[in-house]
Amino acid sequence: MESKLTTPPTSTQIAGHDKQNAPASPLRQIGIQTYYELLLTSRRGENVLVTLIIPVVLLAFFSSLNIMPQTGNNGPAGFLLPGILAIAIIAAGMVNLGIATAYERYYGVLKRLGSSPLSRSSLIAAKIVSILALEIVQMILLIAIAAIFFHWHMIGSAPLTLLIIVLGTITFSALGLAMAGALRAEMTLAGANALFLVFLMLGGGILPLSHLPGPLASLAQILPSTALTQALQQSMNGTTFPTQALVVLLVWTVIILLVTMRTFKWE
Repeated sequence: MESKLTTPPTSTQIAGHDKQNAPASPLRQIGIQTYYELLLTSRRGENVLVTLIIPVVLLAFFSSLNIMPQTGNNGPAGFLLPGILAIAIIAAGMVNLGIATAYERYYGVLKRLGSSPLSRSSLIAAKIVSILALEIVQMILLIAIAAIFFHWHMIGSAPLTLLIIVLGTITFSALGLAMAGALRAEMTLAGANALFLVFLMLGGGILPLSHLPGPLASLAQILPSTALTQALQQSMNGTTFPTQALVVLLVWTVIILLVTMRTFKWE
């Protein structure tokens, strides 16, 4: 019988085989995970409904009252729309994302993802990008309602406003992930809702800071929710460049991101 001689694989074949088995690039991993995050978000219909409907109801209700501050030719909508956008960012990033991720960790979903090539930073980035996509829908919906029903129009800088929305989304999404990655699911649920109430009352989006008692107004000035609201109000109304608010928001963004990266655990 003739023996069959096999030719050893060449270096090119080995390199091709390794390339096929190599994990996807970080950007591709983030893109794929973002797609699945958006898919999972769409299946949580009640959360999306609350996230989209509550800001619209708040905008319509308070814009119809005569007690809200008037902002130039935009009336009460000029004051309310930036604040409602800030509330929508906080609700989507900190509350919805934080609670959903906490229960993914509780049920072992994150533990399974941790055994895949997906890195912790890629998972965090994908979740933030998915919330940013939801924020774009919220922004378009709120601006359309304000323009059609309350005669609002953009006075300030649109690019600056988009930059502030991105920074706010990163900040509050990272805050929600920090709680979800370090605390039990029940604690994240309670903590996210409690913080949301604090930010709602002291953020300056619905109740002007001038109406707060002195100590509370001073405390509110250093909160990320107030920085986000003031930055949006100044950029959308074109009053002044929001230097102080942007600095405070940037500081919070860096601090919260670093905390999230250090404390987030798969299980």
